[in-house]
Amino acid sequence: QVQLVESGGGSVQAGESLRLSCAASGYTASCMAWFRQAPGNEREGVAVITTGGGSTYYADSVKGRFTISQDTAKSTVYLQMNSLKPEDTAMYYCAVQPRGTVYSCGYIYARKSFRYWGQGTQVTVSS
Repeated sequence: QVQLVESGGGSVQAGESLRLSCAASGYTASCMAWFRQAPGNEREGVAVITTGGGSTYYADSVKGRFTISQDTAKSTVYLQMNSLKPEDTAMYYCAVQPRGTVYSCGYIYARKSFRYWGQGTQVTVSS
């Protein structure tokens, strides 16, 4: 059974840090990512990582502040968020693409077409 379990969201002050986790089970991932969606806005990509080579890509708005990483043994992806800003406030979603897809990780990330999505974890940053 495929399952994604997210954790780590919460409410913090600007400048503080949070670490999100997403544990995947039931398959082997080729690509894992984090997206976020604030009320009234479209869902946007935050960061993505390829499970094979560990290549990463970040949205400009989070470069230098957020770090995506993985523990392949645990099929878990993390998002370390430092120097948080009020504009980072959103529901954060984990997304995973199983191995065997013909599309590249970048293609899937750009089209937000991951096969599996987490339930979301809320991050609220106050000024």
